[in-house]
Amino acid sequence: MSGDTVDSNSAYIAQSLKDLGLVPYIKKVVGDDLELLVSSIQELSAVSDVLIINGGLGPTIDDLTSQALSQAIDSPIERNSQALDFLQAWATKRDFVLSESNLKQADLPLVCDVIENPHGSAVGFSCVYDECLIMCTPGVPSELKPMVENELLRRIQSYGAIEQVNYITRLRLFGITESGLQDMVSSYFPDWPDNVELGFRVQLPVLEVKIATIGNNSKALNQQWTDKFSSRFSDYIIGYDSTRLPEALNKALLEQGKVIVTAESCTGGLIASQITTEAGSSAVFNAGYITYANHIKTSTLGVSEDSFAQEGAVSETVARQMAQGALEKSGADVVVAVTGIAGPDGGTVDKPVGTVWIAWGEKTQLHARRFVLPMSRVRFQQMAAAISMDLVRRMLLGLPTDIDYFGELKRKNR
Repeated sequence: MSGDTVDSNSAYIAQSLKDLGLVPYIKKVVGDDLELLVSSIQELSAVSDVLIINGGLGPTIDDLTSQALSQAIDSPIERNSQALDFLQAWATKRDFVLSESNLKQADLPLVCDVIENPHGSAVGFSCVYDECLIMCTPGVPSELKPMVENELLRRIQSYGAIEQVNYITRLRLFGITESGLQDMVSSYFPDWPDNVELGFRVQLPVLEVKIATIGNNSKALNQQWTDKFSSRFSDYIIGYDSTRLPEALNKALLEQGKVIVTAESCTGGLIASQITTEAGSSAVFNAGYITYANHIKTSTLGVSEDSFAQEGAVSETVARQMAQGALEKSGADVVVAVTGIAGPDGGTVDKPVGTVWIAWGEKTQLHARRFVLPMSRVRFQQMAAAISMDLVRRMLLGLPTDIDYFGELKRKNR
């Protein structure tokens, strides 16, 4: 309400509902005022088929959603056994002692059903009041999103708020722009039907493509055009739904029983961090070297001092030597190494800011490519890390690694 926090949750909820052919017609932001919350719930449920309440499920005194809903629908608050079991399991897993404030999160209106929260301590809950499906969700985005995807949309469909049958497939792509993909779709598929909706959403560094169909034959029609699209753009597709680039890389490594090592300079360990963020990464990752200074590249990875003098730290030779040294030192099967100029200073005419050399491969064969990524320092690091992971993914899957990443970078890479 004060403007200190930007509301991104309502935008996410609206986008998700759009996939079901639904568009919210009222959005109301209410402060931590019990009387106002109660009247708002009663007012909105009287004119709506579905009411989603976001936030206010925590353990503190200003978390009022459960109390407000209780008063609005005239259902007493009781300690919900299912919510309590969930809360105790959450605490036990983290060796955390629950306080009375924490236990407040298990106190729900009697008529409510629990909506499980796989990423937090506060369960969601729902009920039907005045012929309106009311669902209460946590305000933490990382907790809200899986709840929406796994539960809320399904409950809305089951409740019967949607009259049409629809089917949606989401694909995740890397290495191509929205405009470039749209041009290619228009060229390859001039017969793309009007009743198959194709939507793009940038979720850096990947591009999400949504293929949506409506009608009794929606599933078969969706499958038909998803297959056509996937066949044409298979090189760029890293997975479905919420697949992340490091997740796709780790999957390829695991399927081939290979272990990767990273040697990073300009990305500062970002590649290793993203790989190890994924569950199960210990099976495919054994070491990462952050060799930022030149003398550390030499002492740790065996990069020749002559290479710095003759070609500079940002060069193909240094990237290859970093990769070779990391392989020898770690005993890994696969490597990726990066050295570049993140900026905003340090560039030259021959090596402008944004220049990066990436080396990747295996002991028997190393590859290297030069890119120029004219971006902010943070964006440069993110993109260099993403391209590095994708090059390894492509190599493992036998896909081309000489592709023109993102079209507009083509001239820069020569």
